[in-house]
Amino acid sequence: MSQKKILLVDDEPNIIKSLNYVLQKKGFAVLCASNGEEAIDRIRSFKPDIVLLDIMMPKKNGYDVCEEIRKEDNFKNLYIIMLTARGQSIDKEKGLHAGANEYMTKPFSPGQILQKIEDILQK
Repeated sequence: MSQKKILLVDDEPNIIKSLNYVLQKKGFAVLCASNGEEAIDRIRSFKPDIVLLDIMMPKKNGYDVCEEIRKEDNFKNLYIIMLTARGQSIDKEKGLHAGANEYMTKPFSPGQILQKIEDILQK
C-alpha cells in the first residue's frame, strides 16, 4: 500500500506541530500550509488523500479554499475535513455547502483526528 498523503492547513503553529508529529509517527506523508493561498498551491502540487482545513486563516479562508478546489475536476473526490473553532450549526452548514466532507470543532485531540483519518481510509 502506498503512503497516504495528508495536507494540514492551519495558521496556528501549535496545531500544525502536534498533528504533524502524530500523523508522521503513524507513517503518513504530511505537508503543511499556514494560509489559504498556500493551501490551494499545495493541494495542486502534493495531491493529498485528505486535507485537514482550518476556516479562519489569512489570505483566503477555508470556505473559499474548499469552494475553489471543488471546481477542479481533479479534486472533486478529495476528502476535506474542516477543523475549526466555529461550532455553530450555521458554520457547519456553510462548511459542508462549500464542499467539506466533514466538520470537526476545536478543541480536539490529535488522537481524535488520527482515528477519523484511519476510519476514512478504511472505507
